[in-house]
Amino acid sequence: MNLHEYQAKQLLAKYGLPVPHGEVAWNVEQAMNVADKLNTQRWVVKAQVHAGGRGKAGGVKLVSTKEELAHVAKELLGKRLVTYQTTAEGQPVQQVLIEETSDIAKELYLGAIIDRAAQRIVFMASTEGGVDIEKVAHETPDKILTTIVDPLVGVQPYQARQLSFALGLQGDQIKQFTKILLGLAKLFEECDLSLLEINPLVITKDGRLVCLDGKINIDDNALYRQPELRGMRDTSQEDERENRARDWELNYIALDGNIGCMVNGAGLAMATMDLVKLQGGNPANFLDVGGGATKERVTEAFKIILSDKNVKAILVNIFGGIVRCDLIADGIIGAVSEVGTSLPVVVRLEGNNAELGAKKLIESGLNIIAAESFTDAAKKVVHAAEAQK
Repeated sequence: MNLHEYQAKQLLAKYGLPVPHGEVAWNVEQAMNVADKLNTQRWVVKAQVHAGGRGKAGGVKLVSTKEELAHVAKELLGKRLVTYQTTAEGQPVQQVLIEETSDIAKELYLGAIIDRAAQRIVFMASTEGGVDIEKVAHETPDKILTTIVDPLVGVQPYQARQLSFALGLQGDQIKQFTKILLGLAKLFEECDLSLLEINPLVITKDGRLVCLDGKINIDDNALYRQPELRGMRDTSQEDERENRARDWELNYIALDGNIGCMVNGAGLAMATMDLVKLQGGNPANFLDVGGGATKERVTEAFKIILSDKNVKAILVNIFGGIVRCDLIADGIIGAVSEVGTSLPVVVRLEGNNAELGAKKLIESGLNIIAAESFTDAAKKVVHAAEAQK
């Protein structure tokens, strides 16, 4: 789960980390009230969306008058911001963050992720702050400094000092950086984060370190023990189909292809998408209905697939180990009948009650194509999708 910048900064401030003074606003009137509270003659107005590249897309503006602030807030609120990290439709802007300006002397980068190979939290730092860190890692990887956190003892002050020296910090800045790094490590662990970025971490002209921007991702699997953070979820920034799938405990991820896939089991779902690609097709989604799928969940899964206007054909690939194939068939029949789609549906059923499930589908009178094998199913659904163009 992603947080907005203003939410990330609320967490940073809660853990005693330095952030600019500012507040979020949902309308122009609130934006003006925030500006009145801030003791500054200039303000930064930031569109709040779950995407990077806001500045280049016009989502971050520096203003010098309250009239200009009102104009920018009115311009941003309610629009859809398109950046290099969004689709062509962009993300809706429902809030803007109004902040005081900072006198920046230097920009640094500081972030943390979970290294799956090392099974450790890894902190990354760089003197190349304020730019795309992926580009820095690709073009000048030597400028990315890393330190691995021992889970038994956590981040140690000596690690912070090592990074400080490598970043060129001096004097009191080293103490400030140490406090920031230790605070971020505590935040990362206690809040079950999967990604944390401070980009940029700025050095002001009077020598202070300030977290000028913040990006936080929370591990979805840990949200059950983070009720406060779970309440920060902004579903308007997420795919509506993925939200519906989450409500039904379905594992769904929208893709940009035209072949809808419904499979039971994450491994089989990945293999199904691979085989569709191998046969020249493009999957429209990843969808795992799970081993304990019910007729109702399968029906909802089918509806979610059909809600994608790009889908031209559907592949159902079920191995009946735990879930019964006849229940899957009932769900497909119910969904197609309710939605009334005419799209071709290719079905491959194997395992528990597969023959009964196939019999139900054949007798349904629907536009269903039976497949004899996994490869045969992939070939037939790709051909069916091409025929719909």
